[in-house]
Amino acid sequence: MEGDSVPLESGVTQIQKNDLIRWWFGPLKTRIAEIDKAAGIFSTYVVPDGRFRGRLQLDNQTGSLTIMNTSTTDSGEYNVTISRSTGGITTIRFNVTVYEVHAPCCDSVEAVLRLVVTALMGVASLVAVVLLVNDVRASRGKTEKTEEIS
Repeated sequence: MEGDSVPLESGVTQIQKNDLIRWWFGPLKTRIAEIDKAAGIFSTYVVPDGRFRGRLQLDNQTGSLTIMNTSTTDSGEYNVTISRSTGGITTIRFNVTVYEVHAPCCDSVEAVLRLVVTALMGVASLVAVVLLVNDVRASRGKTEKTEEIS
């Protein structure tokens, strides 16, 4: 859902000295993050449309990637390629779908107006009850006085 954080696990428990981990996004395979321990690279990248600016977090032990404060534009295919110092290469694909959050009834101005109207209706109801109670008390008092006079 929009606004949530989505962790994408690399499957690596501990990055080794010569490991290379690269994260890619979308059908054009745009590189969004990289860890090259031997070269001292530990970076996230801003893609041309700027969609991930300040919202990607790399785990320096596992190479896992977290997308923070997601939006629907973050939906799509993510790939991580892991080249291990032991010689193996692994690619993992993730399909991420971010759903839009819908307000239950309205925009923020309408929601505030509805809240104010509801509060006013509550106050009006309370005033009506108080007036009714006072009217009943007043009418009882008149009846008792009438009986005393007779």
